[in-house]
Amino acid sequence: MLDLSSALFWLIFFSLIFSIAGVIYSRQTIECLEDYIVARNSQTSTSTVLTLIASSLGAWVLFAPSQAATWGGISAVIGYSLGAMAPRAAMIPLGKRMRDLIPEGHSLTEYIVVRFGRSMYVLTLIIMLFYMFITLTAEITAIAKLMELLASVPMWITSLVVVLSTLMYTSYGGLKASIFTDKVQMAIIVPLLAVLFYIGYKASGGVSYVHTKLSESNPHLLNISDINGIKAGLTFFVAILLTGLFHQGNWQRVYAASSNKSMRFGFFIGGMLVVPVIFMMGLLGLAFVAQSNDSDSSVALFSLILSEISPWFVIALIPLGLSLVMSSVDTAISAVSSIIVVDVKRIVPSMSNSGLLKLSRILLFATSIPVLIVASQGYSVLYLFLLADLLCSAAAFPVFFGMFSRRYSGLAAFISTVLGLLSGLWFFPTPGSQGEYLLESFLIAGFVPVVVSVLFIVFQKKGHSYDLDNMKLLVRKFNN
Repeated sequence: MLDLSSALFWLIFFSLIFSIAGVIYSRQTIECLEDYIVARNSQTSTSTVLTLIASSLGAWVLFAPSQAATWGGISAVIGYSLGAMAPRAAMIPLGKRMRDLIPEGHSLTEYIVVRFGRSMYVLTLIIMLFYMFITLTAEITAIAKLMELLASVPMWITSLVVVLSTLMYTSYGGLKASIFTDKVQMAIIVPLLAVLFYIGYKASGGVSYVHTKLSESNPHLLNISDINGIKAGLTFFVAILLTGLFHQGNWQRVYAASSNKSMRFGFFIGGMLVVPVIFMMGLLGLAFVAQSNDSDSSVALFSLILSEISPWFVIALIPLGLSLVMSSVDTAISAVSSIIVVDVKRIVPSMSNSGLLKLSRILLFATSIPVLIVASQGYSVLYLFLLADLLCSAAAFPVFFGMFSRRYSGLAAFISTVLGLLSGLWFFPTPGSQGEYLLESFLIAGFVPVVVSVLFIVFQKKGHSYDLDNMKLLVRKFNN
């Protein structure tokens, strides 16, 4: 496709463009720690839409939807597409509730420690940080695999370039830098994805050809009522929905929106616009199967199109891949940074804002080391992603039920989450197994906490009530 020196040149060139743009913008707009963490009330409806789409469409979109289609067919594609939208829709009422409860808040963990206490806080913090680590690793692995596919670039080189360039502007400018570069990256993602869809359509032979071939060889992939496809689609839907609720990057954008109206519009439209992108990428996976291709389904899209694309578009795939991966990675890095700052400030209230920023940047660079090591190996992180999904499934009801129920205690939330997790793990597949009870493990992990929580409320002593109105007094903005 490309020779190694050319691929490295374009990789470094485009990475530096994004980094320099983010740093220059940050120098002009970051005035205080609040800007760095949440950019509070600064983003219009349109800006919220753009940053949510960019942060949602990671480099995984070039691999996962098409591979999911080869497993579960059209039902899996539908479930994956709706799953990508679901957390955005759920964040609308939850985001409004969070802004009402703690209008000067910064993070989900901040809410949890005030509402439930230390035990539930530590458990949820572990879940969130584990999920952030898996997200970072998966995104870096995806772009490293893309560069290896295009020009046999060693995975460790791609991983190093992308991590360092993203850290350069995100650790400097925080959330505002992430949102700004999201807008720049969207200007690259939209036209290049459109070209990619067109090339994929031409390479597939057209809709009627794909439909005819699949009807002959794999009719179950076109059957929307196929039980295996339905289970796959529901698994994707539940997993993506619940993990999205625990992504700190989403909660940062709840506070970054200029008003509740901007937040609602941004999350609704941002979620809706992601659906057709995921759906069309999934359809290209069906086209890959129709071609009777025996190659690796994890690179189904590229197996379909690489023989059809011109040299200029091979080069264009580099900024497309970088835009996709950096828009997600900078969101995750900014999210981890905000958690560090907020939680360290709570533990060490005497630490200065400049000290908090310095510590956050040091810890970010330190945590990038294991990400680099894992990502450069090219491992599949699917199993770890599924494990993170299970953790989020168990914690989802307890965490968010506490936003609305005054009678729900921290002890009840903690025990409900632990029992849900243990129940889900009982059915969770072991590494290397087929995972035929994967959906069941997610559903059980999510349902058990509901039952246990209700029992706690029914049998607890009368008179227990948490003052939700008092939360806004316990969480305050940082002084400039």
